[in-house]
Amino acid sequence: MKISKQNAEHYIWGENCDGWHLVKNKELSIIHERMPANTTEVMHYHQQARQFFFVLSGVATIEINGEVITLNSQEGVEVPPLIEHQMRNDSNEDVEFLVISQPNSRGDRVNK
Repeated sequence: MKISKQNAEHYIWGENCDGWHLVKNKELSIIHERMPANTTEVMHYHQQARQFFFVLSGVATIEINGEVITLNSQEGVEVPPLIEHQMRNDSNEDVEFLVISQPNSRGDRVNK
């Protein structure tokens, strides 16, 4: 079955951010997320999940273990388990990106 934002399970998180579950099972999670201008995720880490963030449109800022990285459209970064990270949208436009987690990060998150 084809999957897209139009037919995927949708949820709201943080400061009016959107998420769409493109793949959702124990072994793998792929989420398409949208962060409006000037929104921030909470600093956190995952005990087991390895994540890959890939920007589809806009410019995202991610802090990983104290290092601030700017991700432009069509750029990504990997975050290993147990590494603190925080996604931000410091721009004045929406940013859309994929978050790929293996295994699924549900219940695996520790907020800082």
